[in-house]
Amino acid sequence: MTGAAGFIGRWVVDELLERGYTVHGLDDLSNGSRHNVAEFDSHDRFELTVGDVSEAGVVSGLLDEDTDACIHLAAEIDVQESLDDPESHFETNVVGTERVLEACRETDTRVGLVGTCMVYDMIDSEAGIDETHPTKPASPYAGSKLAAENLAESYYHGYDLPVTILRPFNTYGPFQKTGMAGGVVSIFTNRDLDGKPLKIFGDGTQTRDLVYVTDTARFIVDATFSEAAVGEIINAGTGSDISINDLAELIASDDTEIRHVEHHHPQSEVQKLLGDYEKANELLGWEPEVSLEEGVERLRQWLQEDS
Repeated sequence: MTGAAGFIGRWVVDELLERGYTVHGLDDLSNGSRHNVAEFDSHDRFELTVGDVSEAGVVSGLLDEDTDACIHLAAEIDVQESLDDPESHFETNVVGTERVLEACRETDTRVGLVGTCMVYDMIDSEAGIDETHPTKPASPYAGSKLAAENLAESYYHGYDLPVTILRPFNTYGPFQKTGMAGGVVSIFTNRDLDGKPLKIFGDGTQTRDLVYVTDTARFIVDATFSEAAVGEIINAGTGSDISINDLAELIASDDTEIRHVEHHHPQSEVQKLLGDYEKANELLGWEPEVSLEEGVERLRQWLQEDS
């Protein structure tokens, strides 16, 4: 799998090992870190290779005819960075995906391509976004991820390569970054523990569908190995959303200040994210298991123990 030392990747590795798989991970450690997978170092069924997914031959060196599947998680994921430097996102997210698909085509290896809910058009999403919802990428990050999906679909239709495209909604949990490149739940929780103000960009009425990372990892593995999911695009969400204002209130301790600040990339802000996971439930029997309140508490405990 690619992106194995990243936030979500680390949890997918854990899920795969729990299910008895041998995992050959690839990561260039630009977003991921050895710390994320340190507990697997002594595991006899895990090996991490440090390398760039966009370099020809790197992925193919990890695959052979006996490989059961390739889960492709490696990506540049920073919206603001993509607006400042779109080329880096194209190189990793599009060229890197082409390298993965070619390596999988050569070995006839099924692919679980992890995309993003950010590819959707956010207009008229009151009822929840399902997989038939129109796409409209609002940043080079989202555009490069949609391009990667289209490329993967072409390998499914053109070469009959078993490909499944996965679109998890906002994932949070332990091992997620707590700086600007992290997710809002991790940022807020870490700042609350540090006694710092929780800063909300804009008016805070924007909403997110927040999925705990173990639920996302289980979804990715279930979908990648499902015959019913081949050739499909599948969402993973919770079916409910929360405003950033309400999220801040949920996380903030009694003495923590909540501030509203000017948005740093308002042109690509998503006002409402609410996922419809009915297809995942029908095809995979998947549904989220961890509530937002429980997930925040698990994250809080982990941050305290890891500091």
